[in-house]
Amino acid sequence: MKTRLFWVRHGPTHAKGLVGWADLPADLSDTARIARLDAHLPKPAMLVSSDLSRAAATADTLAGHRTRLPHDPALRELHFGDWDLQSPDDIEDQARYRAFWDQPGEVRPPSGETWPELVARVDAATDALISAHPGADLVIVAHLGVILTQLQRALDLTTTEAFSHNIAPLSVTELHHVPSGWHVEGIDHAP
Repeated sequence: MKTRLFWVRHGPTHAKGLVGWADLPADLSDTARIARLDAHLPKPAMLVSSDLSRAAATADTLAGHRTRLPHDPALRELHFGDWDLQSPDDIEDQARYRAFWDQPGEVRPPSGETWPELVARVDAATDALISAHPGADLVIVAHLGVILTQLQRALDLTTTEAFSHNIAPLSVTELHHVPSGWHVEGIDHAP
């Protein structure tokens, strides 16, 4: 049985620093783009989002003929801890910050989480959605890091390879789950 997952990155925040668990609003003023996104996504479908307002509000604009599931905090962005909302140049421990990106998975942001912790959290949430809605179309509105974890999983990428992918705001990454594994149907599609 095939379950189709349409991962949508929330609308832009226009923040200049790292944005993890900080609850910034999304700019959803581009109604033409949102209408194209809505038309591209399946109807009917199950619709779920992170509980952070930028994802929840984006999902609300796409609800229409879709069944809205409760917000899921397990779909939150990577927790940048003390680095949240800081620009990279303003982070005091530059060696640690560079190591976080150069050696992904080995370095934890102060008071934050590691990449493997994010992967485990999102994998579990995704597996729970697939288990609860086998064969369904799932529209999941989340964050850059969250979507990259699932792309990493579907393509069996290293973390560094996953980090090399761009996922733009209001884009769609379509993954299909079948009993034999994953199929990637599209990455960073901007309807």
